[in-house]
Amino acid sequence: MRVPLGTLFGARSGDKGGDANIGVWARSDEAYAWLRATLTEDLLKTLLPEVRDVSRYELPNLRALNFVVHGILGDGVAAGTRFDPQGKALGEWLRSRVVDIPDELLP
Repeated sequence: MRVPLGTLFGARSGDKGGDANIGVWARSDEAYAWLRATLTEDLLKTLLPEVRDVSRYELPNLRALNFVVHGILGDGVAAGTRFDPQGKALGEWLRSRVVDIPDELLP
């Protein structure tokens, strides 16, 4: 079913100097398995076109993925002119993106 990613997953984001990080987590092992297999660096770049350089880290004990988006905040919050200079909205922006999620994973 095509639904917003946030229908099934939580996210939180913030700044790390000129970089931003986006943590995405699942509430079940089954949902995490789907997230881990599906939400790749390339798919993140497709869902968030402003992202160009990203690294993905798996946190299986937390059922989570962490993405570091390199350089998206320029020289950092103090020098930024972005609408979201601290990258706080990136997680919610990602959760709003529509993806195909298997029906059996949805509540």
